[in-house]
Amino acid sequence: MSPSADGAVNGACRCSSPSRENGGFNDGVTPRLVDVDQTCNLCNGSKLTSYSSSSLTGSEKLRRLVVASAKGFSIGAGLRGGLALFSILARLRRKRTRKVESLTDKEAILVGIKETIRYGLFLGTFSGTFVSVDEIIVALGGHNRTAKWRALIAGLVAGPSMLLTGINTQHTSLAVYILMRAAVLASRCGIKSKRFGKLCKPLTWEHGDIFLMCLSSSQILSSYLLKPESFPPSYRSFLNKHVGKDLVILQGVKEHASGLPYTNFEEIEKFYKAKGAAVKLDPDMKIPCSMIHGNQACGSHVFTFFREAYKRSLPVYLPVYLIPTLLVHRQGLLKRPYTILGKSLLGTARSSLFLSSFTSSAWMWTCTVNRLFGKCDIPIVALGTFPTGLALAVEKKSRRIEISLYCLARAIESFFTCMADVGYLPKSMNLKRADVVIFSLSTAIIMQCYAQEREVFRSKYLSVLDWVFGVPPPPCENSCCKNR
Repeated sequence: MSPSADGAVNGACRCSSPSRENGGFNDGVTPRLVDVDQTCNLCNGSKLTSYSSSSLTGSEKLRRLVVASAKGFSIGAGLRGGLALFSILARLRRKRTRKVESLTDKEAILVGIKETIRYGLFLGTFSGTFVSVDEIIVALGGHNRTAKWRALIAGLVAGPSMLLTGINTQHTSLAVYILMRAAVLASRCGIKSKRFGKLCKPLTWEHGDIFLMCLSSSQILSSYLLKPESFPPSYRSFLNKHVGKDLVILQGVKEHASGLPYTNFEEIEKFYKAKGAAVKLDPDMKIPCSMIHGNQACGSHVFTFFREAYKRSLPVYLPVYLIPTLLVHRQGLLKRPYTILGKSLLGTARSSLFLSSFTSSAWMWTCTVNRLFGKCDIPIVALGTFPTGLALAVEKKSRRIEISLYCLARAIESFFTCMADVGYLPKSMNLKRADVVIFSLSTAIIMQCYAQEREVFRSKYLSVLDWVFGVPPPPCENSCCKNR
């Protein structure tokens, strides 16, 4: 069943597509323009229209609802549970060296289990609600003109299921990221449009993703150095780990760049002394290189830092690649385990190379720009962190837009937080759960694109959506196409 207006699976006729391997959908950043008003020669020249869920019986609709809810729950619980598992394992690994923490191991495990169930319920309820509303609209008048927007309505109604992760738990970063994803899909639809095609042409730039990453890097890294509280605690903890510098050093760099009096010179010197380096800091220093990497030269510091950064990056990307492999390629894994696992491990190594290159180049560019201008202030910090985004070129093309959009969402959140703190924006908002509103609007756009403009999705995402929401094959994939 397709959630489109009249049940059409737009552009989904795989037998009329030049690429059957990917289900007829392009994997590039800019979608291949598809003429949705095409006919299938193998289906007696019939147009790809009218495939409505009205053909489903009541029991089939109920089964679709239950299956969608169960699959949504499995994805939410699997992703969150996987992250919780790796977090607990990392916690146990550093048990001997860690200081007194706020939670015991037992409490941390219970929190992980609760979070896993909550996120499972969140995505399970979202999937079930979307299918329910979609089927209700079909039952009330699936062939009316207003039913063209049924996927948008269903996505909007399903959005508040985010509240199941916690009534008082804000998910601004997630909501902004989903909004970015919705904007990308809408822009792809705009590129296809005759009316808006020219306006959306800049979005087809080949390296636009890297430019977005550079912009995001400048905001994220400079805000982290100068105003780390503009990030949520979880993301700030992530940055604390991968930036690879002790907090006393970061505090010293912040005070230097902001022109504030130094408060922790002795603590920084003690830190390096504990590492076996006798560092004497100059209060009149122009650039804080000795503060950042002690007695090391800038060049040798980059290589030393990179080696340690790569070790920190590997545990981050193992679940990112292995969990989707188990979910999406579960059938192929039995037939080609070495090939699929090999690709996952290669992807893990490559993405770890990106993250370690990103953090290493952040310090490299900071030192380079500081020395070039002979000073370190707020504009210089923003300028020095801009080219850090070039490290995204290490990643494969299909992942660049994903990473740049994620970082852009974080950068937007940090930017508006900083603007509010300095008084350019109101600190308090009347809408307490703006994240739920943004998420609902974004999912409405995404699900409408899924129903009406399926070709703007990459094949792997479309496969996951079809697997969850139970869209049946189009008419041309019946016996005549299978016997091709």
